[in-house]
Amino acid sequence: MPIKPLQISVILLLFNLVAGQTKISEEQFITIGGIEQWITINGNDITNPIILFVHGGPGSTMSHYKDEPFTNWEKEFTLVHWDQRGAGKTFGKNAPEEVNETFYQNNPLSIAEMTDDGIAVSTYLLERFNKNKIILIGTSWGSILGTLMAQKNPNLFHAYIGHAQFVHFSENIKNAYSEVHQIAQAKKDESIILKLKDLGPPPYSKAKTYGQLLLITKQYEKENAAPAPTSWFKIDPAYENNQDSKDRYNGDDYSFLNLVGDVDLGIKSMVQDINFNKTAQSFHLPIILIQGEGDILCSKKLNQSYFEKIRAPKKEYVLVSNAAHGLNEAIVKKQYEILKSLYIQK
Repeated sequence: MPIKPLQISVILLLFNLVAGQTKISEEQFITIGGIEQWITINGNDITNPIILFVHGGPGSTMSHYKDEPFTNWEKEFTLVHWDQRGAGKTFGKNAPEEVNETFYQNNPLSIAEMTDDGIAVSTYLLERFNKNKIILIGTSWGSILGTLMAQKNPNLFHAYIGHAQFVHFSENIKNAYSEVHQIAQAKKDESIILKLKDLGPPPYSKAKTYGQLLLITKQYEKENAAPAPTSWFKIDPAYENNQDSKDRYNGDDYSFLNLVGDVDLGIKSMVQDINFNKTAQSFHLPIILIQGEGDILCSKKLNQSYFEKIRAPKKEYVLVSNAAHGLNEAIVKKQYEILKSLYIQK
């Protein structure tokens, strides 16, 4: 009987432990959900607790950055980045050479399928590294996927840490429009007021319109948050090529279309029915939500009241000043502090 790839990985793990070689730095495709999906694994000691990052976007992969925000954690944690179905190298591996409207229409993304993908990646890591549980961190869109993963199979995870937590996607978008409109009026920012009037309040029929609103939202969020170090988002030379750049760009468009939907293209939003106020109140693992005080898209107005409804063995809501929707040093520092406060055996 032939040895399976995962069995080979486990054998190599045991060999390395016996040989005293505990550092790991890998990047590879693994078969998840019937397709090849890209993961990177980095850490100084493979016996350390494992963190699986569920990236935002949904096309905003993290695997291609040289010195990404969490690199300094490698002494104490094994870090896993996963290019989700429809994003980054996973998208490039499975997409045709020409990505067009026909491809979009015939290949919809499914949040149920992506949740199963995340659980399969988690199971792979547990088997690969002979662990009982891993730590799950989801950001923005990744907080939707992370919440669903934590609900569906809590036994896989020590804890779920949600950053920029979505609650009810439709309400998040409506609230973002309302907040930026109030800010624009207070600032007497006539150009933004006119843009918002032209867009009108959501929901929208076109993905492009959602994108225009989010650009305005990001513009105002930057005013209430310290910027992230530019070194965090420098692309690793191995990923700085035409093919990978094209795959990231096309995957980002494809994922966003499936996130918000587009009537003209006949694409339904895969999150239009997400409302965690109704479907995700009970958890069987610790839940920690980390919130930038200046976050408009995933406003504390929505996710703090949701947090109060959560029933879990342990829960914590952390509000971070000088931070908004994206990652910056204040958010990453707080995530690290939370992780250190969780007693997790190797």
